[in-house]
Parts: sequence; C-alpha cells; structure tokens
Amino acid sequence: MVYSGKKASESNEAPVEPRIGVFICHCGTNIAGSLDVIAVKEYALTLPHVVVSENYAYMCSTPGQNMIHDAIEKDHLTGIVVAACTPRLHEPTFRTATANGGLNPFRFEMANIRDQGSWVHMHDWDGGTEKAKDAVRIAVAKATMLEDLYPMAVPVEHRAMVIGAGVAGIQTSMDLAKAGIETYLIEKEPTIGGRMSQLDKTFPTLDCSQCILSPKMAEAGRMPGIKLYTLAEVEAVEGYIGAFDVTIRRHARGVLTPDEAAARGIVGGGCTGCGDCSQVCPVVRPNSWEFGMAPRKAIYIQHAQVVPLIYTIDFDACVKCGLCETACGTKKAIDLNMEDELFTIKVGTVILATGYETFPIEEKSEWGYKLYDNVISSLEFERLICASGPTIGHLIRPSDGETPKSVGFVLCAGSRDNTGIGKPYCSRFCCMYSLKHAHQVIEKIPGCRAYIFYMDIRSFGKAYEEFYYRIQEEGAKFIRGRVAQIQELPNKNLLVVAEDTLLGMPVEIEVDLVVLAAAVQPTAETEVVRRLFGVSCSADKWLLEAHPKLDPCGTTTAGVYLAGVCQGPKDIPDTVAQAEGAASAASIPIHSGQVELEPYYAQCVEKLCAGCGMCVGQCPYSALSMIVADDGRTVMTVTAAKCKGCGTCGGFCPGGAIRMQHFTSPQILAQIDAFFLGGEQ
Repeated sequence: MVYSGKKASESNEAPVEPRIGVFICHCGTNIAGSLDVIAVKEYALTLPHVVVSENYAYMCSTPGQNMIHDAIEKDHLTGIVVAACTPRLHEPTFRTATANGGLNPFRFEMANIRDQGSWVHMHDWDGGTEKAKDAVRIAVAKATMLEDLYPMAVPVEHRAMVIGAGVAGIQTSMDLAKAGIETYLIEKEPTIGGRMSQLDKTFPTLDCSQCILSPKMAEAGRMPGIKLYTLAEVEAVEGYIGAFDVTIRRHARGVLTPDEAAARGIVGGGCTGCGDCSQVCPVVRPNSWEFGMAPRKAIYIQHAQVVPLIYTIDFDACVKCGLCETACGTKKAIDLNMEDELFTIKVGTVILATGYETFPIEEKSEWGYKLYDNVISSLEFERLICASGPTIGHLIRPSDGETPKSVGFVLCAGSRDNTGIGKPYCSRFCCMYSLKHAHQVIEKIPGCRAYIFYMDIRSFGKAYEEFYYRIQEEGAKFIRGRVAQIQELPNKNLLVVAEDTLLGMPVEIEVDLVVLAAAVQPTAETEVVRRLFGVSCSADKWLLEAHPKLDPCGTTTAGVYLAGVCQGPKDIPDTVAQAEGAASAASIPIHSGQVELEPYYAQCVEKLCAGCGMCVGQCPYSALSMIVADDGRTVMTVTAAKCKGCGTCGGFCPGGAIRMQHFTSPQILAQIDAFFLGGEQ
C-alpha cells in the first residue's frame, strides 16, 4: 500500500489503537560509538504502544528505509519514530519512507540522539544512553497523537525580483531573464555594478575589472526580460512564496529618461547623457563614489560607464538655480520638482544580493586611518591606481601628491580580530587583493618596495597559490605578524611597528604610504531588507542560508534566496557561482507553477476566540488578521501560506483559541509528561 493522500475525513475506517514503530540508527559510529544502541532499542519495546523496535547501521540508506516500509505493512503501524541525526538533514527522507509504506508522511516523528546525544556526551556512555532513551520516549508519546496532515499548494507568479545590482544581482537577473522569467532588478544607487565597478583589476588573472563587468552591465540594462529600477529601495513586503507584494520607493532622480519624457508627451525628450547640465551646474560636492578624492557637481553621473546613462540630481546639494534646465534645452529632461514614487510589484520569488561594505577601520585608532593623510583603505587604493580614477591611475601620496617609493600593506585590518572592536571572521578575499596591490605598485612604480604585513596568506582558489608565488618572485617583502601601531613622522612618512613572528623580533619599517585591507561587513540596508522579508541572520549579521551545505542559496523564508556577499565574504568567482545557483533555485517554483507548503500553520478555533486581536500584533510574519465570522462576531483568521508555524500566537492567546498543527497542546503536553513522568499520564 502506498500513501494515497486521502484525508481522514474521507475515510470510513474507525480510529485504531496507536501502533508505533521505533527505528534506531547507528550512524556508523557517530551514535553507536558513544551510546548503547541495543539498550535503547530494547527500552523502546517497553514503552506504551510500541509494537516494533529495530536498529540499523544507516537508517537513511535504502535497506534502512525498506525496514520502515516493510514494518508499516507487516505490523500495521500508525506512527513512526526514527532516532537518528537532526531533522534538518533527514526528516524529508524518513517522511518519504513513511509515505511509501502507506502512512500519512506527517505521522513520522524524529528523535535527535546524535547532535543532542552522542555528540555532546561523547565520553559519557551511560549518560548518553539514558538521554537517548528519554528522547525516544518523548518522541513516542507525540507519535501516538499525530494526525494526518496535508500540504497546501499555492500558485506562483511567473516573475522574480532581485534586490541589489552588484555583480551577483546582475548575474542572477540575467540568468532568470534568460530562463524566460520576467525579473525586476532593484538598486539603491543611481547605477548598477556595485563594488566590482570600483575595482581596477581582478586577481589572479589581472583582468581589467570594468572590462569584464561593463558588458554585463550593458546587457542587463537592455535585456528585455529585466526591468531595472535604480535609486530604488524596498519600502514594504506583504505576501508569501508565489505571491510577494513588494512596495518599492523610487527616489526622485530629477531627470527624466526618454521613456518618462515620452509618457509626458515630450517628443524626442529625456536625458541622453550628454552632460551639458553638469557643465553649467555651479555646485561642487565631493564624489562619494571616489571616496571624496574627486569632485562632482550637484547634477552628476558616478562614472563614465554607468547603466543607465541618466544624470541624477543631488537634491541635498542642488540650489535650483535652473541653469541645468536651460542647458538641457529642448530635451526637457530636468524636473526640479520631481518627487519620490511608490509602487507595488507582485513576484513569485525574491533574491537578496545586498552586498557588503567595509568595516569602519578608523575604530582601530592604532593604525591612524583618517588621522594620518597617507594611511588609506584598500578601496581608496583601487580608485587611485585605476585609470578611470581621480588620478588617472597615478598612485600618489594624499599628503603631497608625490609618488610613493615604499608601500606597506596591512592585512587582516579588522578581520580575525577578537578584541571586540573588529570582526572575528576572515574576510576571505583581502589576502589576494593585497597581493594584487603589491604587484601593481611593483609594476607601475619601478623601484618601489612593497611590504606585506600578514598573519597567514589564505590563497585557496584556483591559481591563487601560483599567484602568491609570483608576487614573492617579483620582490614583495612578507613580514608575518600583526601590526601593533602606525606612527606618522614629521615628513609625513609612516613608521610601521610590528613583530616578525618568524624571526621572533620586533620590526619598525618606514614607508611612504600604508594601505589597510579592511574587514568587510553587511551593508546597513541588509538589516532593513532582512527584517522586511523575515530572513534570519548569523551572529555576525550576515544573512543566514537555510543549510550551509545542502541549501546554501535558500533561506528560512520560503521563496527568498541569497546571492553574493550578503550571505558571507566571498570572492568574485564564488559570488558569480552562488548567483547562478540562486537563480536556478528561484526559478524552480516559478517554472513548477505552484509550491507545496508545510502544513505546520496556526488555526483559529472560532468558538473560543474572543476577538481581542492581541495575537495579530505578535505575529512576526503578518499572517494574522481580524474578520467578521458568519455569526457576526469578530474573530482572528490565519493566512496559512504566510504562517511559518512559529507558535508565537498560540503561546500568547489568553483564551487558548489558536491551535498549532503538528504541535498541538495535547501533543506538547504528552511530550512533557513523557519526560517528567516516564510516560505515565
């Protein structure tokens, strides 16, 4: 017999006495090496309603699953308990085995005796065994009260949204569009491209960053399947997988695109990117895209390769003199009274690609960033060495404009830092781009000395180790040790004080310029977007994947996926690879047309609901609302597709009117009784 999906209400069979089967997994020696599996098996047979108890080396294997299948048929089981590893890994496996045996798959319960048993009591054989018995007893108590549940199918919009238009967002959008999915690409900056567009070269191939990124930017900007919104941010989110209603705030650009001009009846109008407006603008401000090292006007583009090529007015700086309107002439592209626009888009799935920013390295005051003119960050170095940068590729000292003859590169500036000021994690790509920087100064400035202060060189990618050897051979000096202090000398040179741990002695090296390889951290906008979509984050605030190994692109919110550095530090190849994975994962439910949702959602027992509405504000997923019932009373109702089954509302309801499927009060109480009373009711 194979599970047919027939609901209990449709069956004529009378309720039967629970008959539970318990299956203990050895997990090789992961479990069996730390506790007495046979004793747990024999103990399970003593529990009420348990009619069969088996053990096997690997219950997740085909023979193990066949044991479950055969026992359901032979012993007429009504519930299954598998004592093994974590449900995050194998709950779907054993649900399938239960269904193949003919039972409803939600009549399965898992006892985690590995992660919470053998692994944490590795050297306590008796204690681990007794804890495993407790876990099995608690699971059996719940299994006797499980009910048939049925997943709910919801349709999926044939559209997706990508938030963030760096290289990860661009790649994801292009893959989705090529798969025939209409894709909305949302970017808060006036142009797409992200951090990669600020780089000079990429390691280890030393390709020009803009040369490989610009074609993708241009293609994304003109691809028919991509609807691009720049200067736009997510304002609000409603809905669930298959039907997200995302409200976008499009900030006033002050300049009309040709399409917007046509919509206003201006024939042949709109911005063409000629730049006449910027030339006459009298207001000058620091260019934030160049980290303040170059000026820009109040009406500007960030750089020559922007997509879309539309000028933007900085309304905080603009004095509305009207000179730009006059210069624009018949194109009539300038609108000094433009206001923000709010609109809502319905999409089936969402990909977050919000990128990263650098750690405010000035908080580590011992290195003198923003105190000493000639201490700069790695991104500032990128702009100074870049041909399209403020110095047209000539590396200079900010203090006097002279070419440096010695440069110190300080790695792990804020990374792998457990002082409480920096970041404890490795930023992963700092080592390699610092090697690239050393190569660039040696190549561009003959005779220039490059000193690399490092803790470890982490060159893990393809051809990275070879690149490391190349920089050594080019003459860069490597000093293994963390820099303790940087001092400014009267001539504006810098004295780097460190310890060479290989020589076991302190060193002091005078250099003309210091480049700090600052740690990276999530952008400030990432936290806002995370809360809007209900996505979890790790302790260091990076967005949390559903599973680090088996679902690295998914999140705990169905229909929301991750691409790029917002999930954790990674280099460009890994970012692009994850972007392609996220696009593939996000396209699956869209192409399927519908998705099945877990039946773990809240239900309102209307006759018990007093209509107080206090639960509505407690729901973190906005799944609850108030309606007028057939009898005229105001009661709560649940949008099942939005509910994640967290139980917040059920625990809060003062009248006990909310029932959590698969986690009902009787089931929870049975587990508590089983733990404290040994199964006695």
